[in-house]
Amino acid sequence: MTLTAEQKYPGRNFITLKIFTDQGIYGLGDATLNGREKAVAAYLEEYCIPALIGKDPSNIEDIWHYFYKGVYWKRGAVTMTAISAIDMALWDIKGKALNTPVYNLIGGKGRDRILVYCHADGKESLRLLQRPARAVQGNGPRGPLWPARPRGDATQGNSGKRIRNTLRTVDVSRCAAVTSDQ
Repeated sequence: MTLTAEQKYPGRNFITLKIFTDQGIYGLGDATLNGREKAVAAYLEEYCIPALIGKDPSNIEDIWHYFYKGVYWKRGAVTMTAISAIDMALWDIKGKALNTPVYNLIGGKGRDRILVYCHADGKESLRLLQRPARAVQGNGPRGPLWPARPRGDATQGNSGKRIRNTLRTVDVSRCAAVTSDQ
């Protein structure tokens, strides 16, 4: 199996590297470096991706050392973010090729459950909290689902309305937490 093509998906502050093999397996790696996403994208595109073509994706350690020790720009934030994305994508490919989760390849599970962050995002308080409440339903939240203020909140200039809206948000938050705990 050899590496054939790579793609990256720059977003607002996010870059996901997608590396393909000649057997149709792909791996994903996070190349996000807030405030420097264009630099990481350019570094991947101009230097790293051309060097990956034709390499064996199972040689993860060798590829990591090639980029870590063999680059002109030594171990800065941009370089390390790019190397990290490549490393993640290669481990993802190896896990898919062996039909096993990556944690089985690197020592096994460390726990059966983990705490996750649910982000509330929307224009109204109720909608702001319903999505995360549904996401944790059955598992129960271990922390508050707390939006500071809805984006595009119409009460922005009126402190009385803003306070009432915030209190309503707290009430909805409490209700959502109780509902998902039951």
